[in-house]
Amino acid sequence: MRIGVGRKKIRMGDLLVAAGAITEDELQQALALQKEKGQKLGQTLLEEGFISKELLIATLTQQLGVEYIELKGCKFEDDVLSLIPEDIVMKYKVLPLGYDENNPNVLRVAMADPMDIVAVDDLSIVTGAQVEPMLAMEDDLTEAIGKYYGNHQAMEAAEAYRKEREQDMLSQAEEDEYNADIENSPIVLLVKQILEGGVRQRASDIHIEPLESSVRVRYRIDGVLKQVMSYDYSLLSGICARLKIMGGMDISEKRKPQDGRISIMVDRKEFDIRVSMLPTVYGEKTVMRLTSKDGLTRPKSGLGFDPEEEKVFDGILSNPHGIILVTGPTGSGKSTTLYTALSELNTEEVNIITVEDPVEANIDGINQCQVNEKADMTFAAALRSILRQDPDIIMIGEIRDGETADIAVKAAITGHLVVSTLHTNSAASTVTRLIDMGIEPYTAGDALVGVIAQRLVRRLCTCKQPRYAEDHEKVLLGLDPDTEDVVIYEPNGCPLCNDTGFSGRIGVYEMMPVTRSLQQVIARNAPANEIEKQALKEGMMTLKLSCSKHVLNGITSLSEMRKIVYEAGDEY
Repeated sequence: MRIGVGRKKIRMGDLLVAAGAITEDELQQALALQKEKGQKLGQTLLEEGFISKELLIATLTQQLGVEYIELKGCKFEDDVLSLIPEDIVMKYKVLPLGYDENNPNVLRVAMADPMDIVAVDDLSIVTGAQVEPMLAMEDDLTEAIGKYYGNHQAMEAAEAYRKEREQDMLSQAEEDEYNADIENSPIVLLVKQILEGGVRQRASDIHIEPLESSVRVRYRIDGVLKQVMSYDYSLLSGICARLKIMGGMDISEKRKPQDGRISIMVDRKEFDIRVSMLPTVYGEKTVMRLTSKDGLTRPKSGLGFDPEEEKVFDGILSNPHGIILVTGPTGSGKSTTLYTALSELNTEEVNIITVEDPVEANIDGINQCQVNEKADMTFAAALRSILRQDPDIIMIGEIRDGETADIAVKAAITGHLVVSTLHTNSAASTVTRLIDMGIEPYTAGDALVGVIAQRLVRRLCTCKQPRYAEDHEKVLLGLDPDTEDVVIYEPNGCPLCNDTGFSGRIGVYEMMPVTRSLQQVIARNAPANEIEKQALKEGMMTLKLSCSKHVLNGITSLSEMRKIVYEAGDEY
């Protein structure tokens, strides 16, 4: 092993200061924060911006003579994972990488702190091998451990619960009480693993579904459902009881749909989970929507706008009054765009009030109200009260009915900026939808200042494969079939993307600023295709055109584009 002189413990902070990577003052600030947050020093330095990831890796590998390992691209086999007992893996946050090819007595181990001599010694004793530490980022380690050991822990908890049930033969009521009270009971650990697994695998939704003889758990990752686990049917009542307790629902009610809300901390990040339970023929099905508290508020650059789209977006937001609508189906990123717009508009000079159902993310400096049907706090009722609160900007979670649409339009015409969402397929059809809700065409034209229709497409992973587009595909991309060879990319699959070929998603936008000439077209109650024709004349990019740019730039695939074209109703 090549760490330390005479087995003396080297402190990471001192080493970084000695190498000139950080100053003593920065080290002291980071140490104080580290103590407060209870995390490793390297992670604190990165989070606070005292050092870049690249500089931290370069300094540590150079000074210590250790190698760096990028865990995200690694695939771990069960026989390698079993080299170190799970409790030791969890205790020291380490991951076995396998034996050195040239020396079978040397076990390579990924560690966030390769200078932790106590951990290295313990690992040597447990494995009976010489340990060669390799540097890995703490976040990557946490994610990999959760992914590879989480399922195993969940299965153990499930098995322990099944055995307990067989031994104790508790009645249903006693069993529900038992699961609610004992914090480290197997079912509590199982539910914890399901939730944490969803977070670590970037799931937006978790489905727990009762089948005839089993319980299926699926995660929706990048918009696609993927089965991750299957449990014995006997676990269903325990899982549901635990989730009802966590979500503040009625534990004894099993015949009616119920909704709840859970807040959990995973890897020092707070997540908000909306829980929906629905009775089905085989029992209660649970769907949980996961939202990171800071995930919805992101900078404009994080939305995937190109420079032209950003210019149009800024132009729409610069209107002092009127209605801005963000449209698209469920799960198309409307809330993220809306919150980003609000963050852009959020200054000391303006009073921003929102009406939401439910409030999805808290933003400092904005007054947020939650709809409560039981207390007669509907969108319309809340809006009427809000107009007496001297607002400059009003955000309505969703325009669902004619009454809400009417108040929103009146507010826009009387000098307020209103931002909201609507479920429509394209920017042009949003206008006709408002008119269908009972808004007069000339009023709709006068009130609207901009419409943004959007979708999300999956980003291709770095393992993507290039190929030449065929003639009919060139036509779909808006190109002449006689064009010279056009390169497009197909998904391939690697450990980094869990063999899906995709990693993350990017927005596709159709932005329609409402100009004077467009107002005139709307005022004469023109159909959606006429409104679109006028917008295209003024330079609007359709969803299809925006997506084809992403395909030609190698960001997404043609299969993802076809979904957009089909949804938006374009011909191809």
